[in-house]
Amino acid sequence: MKKNTIHLLVAAASSLVCAAPSISAKTFTESFQQGSVVKVNFRTRYEDVSEDGLKDSDALTTRSRLSYQSGAWNGFGFSAEFDDVTELTNDVDYRTAPAGDPNNPGTAVIADPEGTEVNQAFISYTTFNNQIKYGRQRLILDNARFVGNVGWRQNEQTYDGVSLTNKTIRYTNLTYAYIKNVNRIFGEDNVSQGDHNHNSHVLNASYTGFSAGKLIGYAYLLDVENPIAAKGLSSDTFGVRWQSATDGKFLYNLEYAKQTDAGAAGTFDADYLLAEGTLNVSRFAFTVGYEVLGSDEGKYGFSTPLATLHAFQGWADKFLNTPTVGLEDTYFNVGVTVAGAQALVSYHKFDAEEGGADYGDEIDLSLSRKFGSVVWTAKFADYSQGDAVAVKDTQKFWVMADWNF
Repeated sequence: MKKNTIHLLVAAASSLVCAAPSISAKTFTESFQQGSVVKVNFRTRYEDVSEDGLKDSDALTTRSRLSYQSGAWNGFGFSAEFDDVTELTNDVDYRTAPAGDPNNPGTAVIADPEGTEVNQAFISYTTFNNQIKYGRQRLILDNARFVGNVGWRQNEQTYDGVSLTNKTIRYTNLTYAYIKNVNRIFGEDNVSQGDHNHNSHVLNASYTGFSAGKLIGYAYLLDVENPIAAKGLSSDTFGVRWQSATDGKFLYNLEYAKQTDAGAAGTFDADYLLAEGTLNVSRFAFTVGYEVLGSDEGKYGFSTPLATLHAFQGWADKFLNTPTVGLEDTYFNVGVTVAGAQALVSYHKFDAEEGGADYGDEIDLSLSRKFGSVVWTAKFADYSQGDAVAVKDTQKFWVMADWNF
């Protein structure tokens, strides 16, 4: 699962040297010593999966992460991050990808393959209003519904390319990224689920000058060049999002997007809709939401291939790929903070957007608390199938410890 990053590092270093040849080598060296930051993180997790029709899976894995950020050098900087994922029992008896993985056939998926990789490695240039990054980097836009890092999995999703953030206009934040490659959570060795070559452009603009909230507009123009993956993943998505900013007692989000075919994909047209409100009362937070990933007459379902999917439509991850009939998710969350611990109960009701078939429901539970430098988390997901017999009853359970040094 090691990723080929030599060309990125060489090109990035060459760009830095050529950009400012008049700066002395001593100043350059000092920048890597003064103001630099080194961080170490360990995340150990036990996961158990039970899915009808498949053999149960369980995994005990640790992700070890070493991060480095240099000090500034005339606005330039360098960041690198290295990850290693290890199965602690030395017995990977679970399947690590939904397709293209010949190991452990007939076994439930736990998408945490072993391996060591360069998670990030980029050159940055920062001014008062701008920041440019070139190389392998983490991208998270808005709530990660369309572009995210899939941070729940041990092998994070990162992007090879160039990104630019501009804040020249008052109250306005502009983000543009050109994506050449997506380093996916399944590892590049997986034939059908590994890295995806891209020729994609991502644009996101937000304006916070309204007292009532934040207005966001975006254009995600995805051109996936992998022949196996391109169909249905290449698309043009244009959307608008409104995030309220009230006194904190009641918050709401409204969003609409339209997705059409692009690149190698067939002809399609589908809509996205979100309406969500949260009421905060003392230690409690009550959320009700309605999300629709639309369908093109039952032939195509709205796709979000770069999203942090685990954060949406239930933690059992039963709808990582939207059904061709689309999906409606009506959900209710209750969160509470007691004695420093955060607890959450969530319920999802799933229905087909085209035809209204029952796609089942799900109950999710979580409990998290920090002790010293360690955050402990326990989660449980229970999905019950509906009319769609291809989506089976599934239960998942996690216990995780995350600590930083």
